[in-house]
Amino acid sequence: MTSQDIAMPRVSGGIYANLCDVFQSSGTKALHIVVGLAALVALWWLAIFLVTLNPSVSQFSAFAPNEALQALPELWRNGTIPDAIGSSGFRLGMGMFFAIVIGVPIGIMMGRSLWFKQLTNAPFQLLRMISPLSWEPIAVVVFAGWEEAIIFLIAVAAVWPVAFSTAAGLAKIDPSWFKVARNLGAKPWQMLTKIILPAITFDVLTGIRLALGVAWIVIIPAEFLGVTSGFGYAIQDSRESLEYSNLMALIVVIGAVGFVLDSTIVLLIKRYSWHRG
Repeated sequence: MTSQDIAMPRVSGGIYANLCDVFQSSGTKALHIVVGLAALVALWWLAIFLVTLNPSVSQFSAFAPNEALQALPELWRNGTIPDAIGSSGFRLGMGMFFAIVIGVPIGIMMGRSLWFKQLTNAPFQLLRMISPLSWEPIAVVVFAGWEEAIIFLIAVAAVWPVAFSTAAGLAKIDPSWFKVARNLGAKPWQMLTKIILPAITFDVLTGIRLALGVAWIVIIPAEFLGVTSGFGYAIQDSRESLEYSNLMALIVVIGAVGFVLDSTIVLLIKRYSWHRG
């Protein structure tokens, strides 16, 4: 028996141990998710139960978890949920697209140019602190339709987390990188594509995650008026028709879609993190 034959079981044992660790870690995470969601549903049910003990508000029993979950299949079959996902998803995607296209270059300029940062910091901070929905009356007047106005509101809400996170990422780059690149004859476009963008990808994605959360919150009330599609319209329609179980079902779907979007960005952040194992 050679030394290689003796070493093989050790390698296999190491792989087996690593696989066991992976499955154990995944199982633990899944257990945490299930337990956390179960606790949330239990608190939801308990809150409705306590509220409806008062006979004068017994009609709110339709807000209970079982009523909402029973309404989900019908909302899917009649197209309410798929249509809402498509409409709200399109508006969210367009708004985030403009926020990224505008926010990343602004962030790069803030991170690379001291005079630009000093000149724009106060105005940008002022604009950032304005509620995105307060722009709604102006957006309706400026844009031809509600569709464009809602996309504008999403972009206004999302652009600042992207810009400031990009600037923060650029500030962390070692200046010696740029000196070495210039000494090697790198052109501005090469500095951007070979140094800046790879170095700030993690920070840009972090900003996009924050922006996505803000945008997902803004889009729902923005769809309450002027449009006949999307999650905001579906919730408003359920409220006006007193279909409370449908309303709660839509709220559950909104949370689930937001969770999936956030989890997707988290996976990308882990993929591009310099600190991953």
